[in-house]
Amino acid sequence: MTVKLLPSAPWQNRAGLAALLTILDSPQGRTRYVGGAVRDTLLGLPAHDVDLATQLAPEDVLARLKAAQIKAVPTGIAHGTVTAVLPDGPIEITTLRRDVATDGRHATVAYTDDWEEDAARRDFTINALSANPETGELFDYFSGLTDLEAGRVAFIGDPLTRIAEDHLRILRFFRFHARYGQGRPDVAALAACTARANDLMALSRERIADELLKILSLPNPLATVTLMIEGGIFAPVLPEIEATDALTTVLAAEVKEGVAPMALRRLAALLPADAALADRVGARLKFSKQQRKTLALLAGRQATDAENPRALAYHIGVAPAIDRLLLAGQPIAALRDWVPPQLPLTGGALVARGVQAGPLVAAALREIESAWVDAGFVTGAAFEAIIAAAVARRV
Repeated sequence: MTVKLLPSAPWQNRAGLAALLTILDSPQGRTRYVGGAVRDTLLGLPAHDVDLATQLAPEDVLARLKAAQIKAVPTGIAHGTVTAVLPDGPIEITTLRRDVATDGRHATVAYTDDWEEDAARRDFTINALSANPETGELFDYFSGLTDLEAGRVAFIGDPLTRIAEDHLRILRFFRFHARYGQGRPDVAALAACTARANDLMALSRERIADELLKILSLPNPLATVTLMIEGGIFAPVLPEIEATDALTTVLAAEVKEGVAPMALRRLAALLPADAALADRVGARLKFSKQQRKTLALLAGRQATDAENPRALAYHIGVAPAIDRLLLAGQPIAALRDWVPPQLPLTGGALVARGVQAGPLVAAALREIESAWVDAGFVTGAAFEAIIAAAVARRV
């Protein structure tokens, strides 16, 4: 039987990683690479997060890191995860586990030294791959390599059972299909996710929001979002999402204008053009105040946004104005590298012209500013004419 090897990749040369592996008995076969780094490297994609699985107990991992003077953070110690902080970024180290009990939201685990038992508790076949750091040998207990090559995201075992263990796997399935899938999704997986969509109601809204934003951050999630709408996946927790017309528009505009994906922009495209409704959705998903503000601002898009892009940017900010133009499928050239000017006038200057201090000055400033913006931020004689007209009405 031919032994398949993990290709070499830059992340394998991270500062401190070789020493960490030695500390964790990798040469003795007690620690392996797992997760996204293995999967993405096999696909020739850049790997960002590097995760390790180990037969060592969490307390042993902590003790070894401390002895080696490597900063250790017990990020998920209750579930066997310790994070080692290396110069090039954190590395998560998780002790091999098996599920003792699950309720769809949380799992009670026990530690094991059986690699296949640990792999069996993972959700998808392509996530159950592991590799020996010393030799590069790949371990594939559930045909993950075949599925990876075929662009198929398939559950390990019965999909309904795996979803019952952790309801978030419904959203994870669609995220992984959007990222790695080719063609139509796995039939059994899609059927199970559709049948159990109501299970999402039992999850915390933070977990739902995290997965949703990850899906919408992918290069082109349109086909997957369409599948989710058709399957009623959003209905239990986000019934406002019903169509993809605006998402289609904004995705095309992003490509045309060379703008990077932005999840909140795309979420706004999936919602009705209603700022108040968007704010309620943001509150439901437990977004931060800034996220809620951004989402509401973008969902408050108007049919007139493209008529005077710089006026829009002056009032709401350049970044959100660009987003609203993209949502409308309109060009953003007028706002590229544009810095809104400040109104070149003070209340004191109006008082000097005879306007009574107080409400009259404030009203005059508002009138002048509005006319100045509408006129395209004019200067010189044109601006002086605007000032003179406003002053004349108040003296």
